[in-house]
Amino acid sequence: MNHDTYPDNYIRGILNSVKVIAMVGVSANTSRPSYFAFKYLIERGYHLIPVNPGLAGQALLRQRVYGKLADIPVPVDMVDIFRASHHALTIVEEALALRPRPNVIWMQLGIRDDAAATLAERNGLKVVMNRCPKIEYGRLSSEIAWMGVNTRTLSARKAQLPGRSFQRMPLNRVTTAGGTTPAAMQAQKVDGTHR
Repeated sequence: MNHDTYPDNYIRGILNSVKVIAMVGVSANTSRPSYFAFKYLIERGYHLIPVNPGLAGQALLRQRVYGKLADIPVPVDMVDIFRASHHALTIVEEALALRPRPNVIWMQLGIRDDAAATLAERNGLKVVMNRCPKIEYGRLSSEIAWMGVNTRTLSARKAQLPGRSFQRMPLNRVTTAGGTTPAAMQAQKVDGTHR
């Protein structure tokens, strides 16, 4: 895989297929990017599990914080790394020791470790480096364009779908554990397809 660029369908496929995300290195400081990303992804229907040894046993946005990946009692679909690049290989090794293994290793903006990516891919995991799932979700769902960010598309109109006020990336994801997310069920209620 070329980790300099990613096709939109690759990123979209990951964001549509994962449900449970362990965010390693999340901060309780509300001004930190990891906190913003954590909160945003929860609001989009993902189940976020915070991992930070300094906060272990506490709660972050009503989610219990774990000290390490091995402490998480539920299967994880994706490990989101919010630590410096030199920690990535160790985190990937920890992720590979989980049973069942996650499907995705995602390294945040500014984080790239080709050796860690190669190890993960050799073991059947998908890898994204130097990207933020919050930003990618916003870009692919058109949310980011509403804030005036350049998406390389010229339009003075918000994307609209019939019967809705705005367009969102589909959230009716099927996970490795099966089932849909609470956000998908809420979206169905709003659409009137599920009462």
